[in-house]
Amino acid sequence: MIVLTVLFLCIISTYSASVKGHTTGPSLSNDRLYRFAYTAEVYVDRAKASLQKSAGYRFSAGVDVNLLWRNPENDDDQLIKVMIRNVQVENVNERPTDKSIFKGKSTEKIIGKEYLEALQRPMVLELARGKVQNFYSYENEPGFTQNLKRGLASLFQLQMHSGSVREVDISGKCNVTYQVRQDQVTKIKALDTCEIEKTGFTSHNQILDVNTKATSATIYVLEDSFIKSIKAEENYVFLLNSRRKTGAKIVSKQKLELQSVEAGPGLIAGKHVAGVIKTLDSSYVSMPLVAETVKSECKKCPSLSEHWKSIKEHMHPEKLSKAEAARSFLSFIQNIRKATKEEILQIIKTENKELLPQIVDAITSAQTPASLEAILEFLDFKDASTSVLQERFLYACGFASHPSEMLLRSLTSKFKGDIANEEIRETLVIVMGELIRKLCDREGCKLPAVVEAKKLILGRLEKPKKDDNVRMYLLALKNALLPEAIPLLLKYAESDEGHISNAAVTALQRYDPSFLTNEVKKTMNRIYHQNRKVHEKTVRTTAAAIILNSNPSYMEVKNILLSIGELPLEMNKYMLSIIQDILQLEKPSSKTVRKVLKDMRAHNYERFSKPGSSSAYSGYITRGPDISSTYGLDILYSGSGILRRSNLNIHVFDRNAQLHAGQVVIEAQGLESIIAATPDEGEENLDSFAGMSAILFDVQLRPVTFFQGYGDLMSKMLSATGDPISVVKGLILLTDYSQEFQLQSGPRASADFQGGLAIDISGGMEFSLWYRESKTNVKNRIAMFVAGNAEVDSFFLKTGMETTLEIETALDFISTVQFSQYPFLVCMQMDRVGSPFRHSVTKYESLPSGRRYTARRGKAEMLEGCEYPLHQENSNMCRKVFSTASDSSGSWF
Repeated sequence: MIVLTVLFLCIISTYSASVKGHTTGPSLSNDRLYRFAYTAEVYVDRAKASLQKSAGYRFSAGVDVNLLWRNPENDDDQLIKVMIRNVQVENVNERPTDKSIFKGKSTEKIIGKEYLEALQRPMVLELARGKVQNFYSYENEPGFTQNLKRGLASLFQLQMHSGSVREVDISGKCNVTYQVRQDQVTKIKALDTCEIEKTGFTSHNQILDVNTKATSATIYVLEDSFIKSIKAEENYVFLLNSRRKTGAKIVSKQKLELQSVEAGPGLIAGKHVAGVIKTLDSSYVSMPLVAETVKSECKKCPSLSEHWKSIKEHMHPEKLSKAEAARSFLSFIQNIRKATKEEILQIIKTENKELLPQIVDAITSAQTPASLEAILEFLDFKDASTSVLQERFLYACGFASHPSEMLLRSLTSKFKGDIANEEIRETLVIVMGELIRKLCDREGCKLPAVVEAKKLILGRLEKPKKDDNVRMYLLALKNALLPEAIPLLLKYAESDEGHISNAAVTALQRYDPSFLTNEVKKTMNRIYHQNRKVHEKTVRTTAAAIILNSNPSYMEVKNILLSIGELPLEMNKYMLSIIQDILQLEKPSSKTVRKVLKDMRAHNYERFSKPGSSSAYSGYITRGPDISSTYGLDILYSGSGILRRSNLNIHVFDRNAQLHAGQVVIEAQGLESIIAATPDEGEENLDSFAGMSAILFDVQLRPVTFFQGYGDLMSKMLSATGDPISVVKGLILLTDYSQEFQLQSGPRASADFQGGLAIDISGGMEFSLWYRESKTNVKNRIAMFVAGNAEVDSFFLKTGMETTLEIETALDFISTVQFSQYPFLVCMQMDRVGSPFRHSVTKYESLPSGRRYTARRGKAEMLEGCEYPLHQENSNMCRKVFSTASDSSGSWF
């Protein structure tokens, strides 16, 4: 028994000794110097390109590591000194000497003497259980060199057992997963979880935005309880959602390999870390391991006025349909974002009038505090003579990619003040609605400025005054899409005034179907079936569209189908076309419609054979792996053959998001008296009117009036030139993505994608009593330019890649009606002209001295124009229209 007891005590003492000498992290031997070879590489290229031809650089150095101190009471607590030496900078890929920016340059000249000396001063790390507890360096060192040291120090952040943990390194505080297998440790860092100061912004709509994917992995190989090698790799990939072939990637690689172990300095005696550090060098201070935010200054960049002088020739109104205008617009925005309020005002106050609208577009799109202050100081809303500039400012606010609370507060203040032009007041409140929606989408619904703006708009509708323009507040809600506004919209949807009812119903049509409750459907059914009062056809057909697009019940679809045959002829034909379009495009309600059509009471020849010229048709413009786009054309006529409403819609969508890219609606009413025709039921007392309303990139614009009243109609018919009326013209910032991020190896990186659009949408309506013909024409002229730039800034070198896309195109929608007979002849045409398309990729490397390497590749092609076929019935009708026109043009009598 005594023997067993002694044996047991021996085992316990042996085990205790082994535990005391064991560390749970890497452990350095006393009096040894570990010599490592260190390389940090950066690659920048297209997203799917191999790294062999990428732009970039290689930073290489020797690294000496030795143990300074070990806690006498805890072997896991160590101080190690890490020193960088023999620094070299070279091309990351082999390149002819004459194409190397480093040719004839020593490391000292490339990096700079001061920076190189700072970089080679040693740093001290406190390791506890394999984790870097403290990072000691010199406080007065440049932030760039400190970050390079932090990148190396972060490699020593290690855990010797599998599991997940929150860990701090140069990237911030991140979720990290360790996988341990014998002498190999794999560390996966979730970069999207890192808590670190971030700068940048994204586009409001996902389709116009950029998709980002970031990964980080590090592999450690251990030998004799210390590090033999470390290999780390970070990948950042950026893809344009609308065209995933366009993108960029940044790859950062680090490698630390043990070369030799030699005799080294001895340990420093001491009980505590602070005392040891003071003994070593009192200048050392503990600094965060998380990177400092640093950015190099551009020493030779042009001033804002110099840049403007270089691009202003491309910004003249007659050149806005060219891609070069959109390119200049984007570069101007980039420079405005770096400018002061005074610099911006200097340009806007001295430029001539024809360029001012384009300058206003750019300044507003810059969306900086300085640019907002400058434009608000320049614009005087009490001056009606500058209403064109005021409108351009307001529309640019509506298209803002990341609007601020300050912007909405400023507009609300302007709305409460004096405004000389009533159309500007209307545009202002409509744009306020759009800003409310964008801020709410970014979880800003409770911001004071948003609460105030919502209260203003909703309050004016809840208790309207006699002279209030109710329609403009409804149009503001059409942009805001507030769930709490739905009861108000339902109230106005059943208004006795057609234009008010129409504005409310079209606002409800923009809501996601999930917001359309049973109460909404009941109201829409009452309007369509006219259970309480008579409504205009335009309101009834919109109500029917809402029902059919919001998961309708079997009975709702059946009642709509049973109404067909009992409606006015043209509305009857229109509703038939709507049903056929739902079936053809396999829209969500198509299954329910097919079930109802099995009932012969709803589906029979008498009901479905009524004549008419109204129509509705949808089709694909493009179908691609990234995004698809559809167009919808529907035209509703009065019983006398005069246009009541034409509606052109373009939607762009992918698997997760949708964008209402454009809508142009032309409406006319009260024109029957001109041709001595009888108005339809419920439309006997309508004033003569024609106008156009547009939605552009999800933003409802202020409607435009062609004529109002019989007198206005006759004067414009007599003085008509056939020239179209402009609905919107200007420069729009579509894609606006900018992110800065920290690479683990130390440098700062950034990715910027901007997409600019130069656009001119105009529409016109011609009416001929002599030829008994009407024609509507909507012209869309578009030039687009997209630029993406991924860059790594290493203070001594910048390397990056720029990719560009540009296209110029035009889309025309023409509707011709001949009403000399019934059923009258209607021809719809939608044409796209041939479009030049250009794509280029430029890779570059540059030194602060100005020496630069550039490699550029480009591709240009012509996309063929086309006429969209629409449906067969329309093709047959167009043949008759043009043969009639040909016959009449060849005869004098």
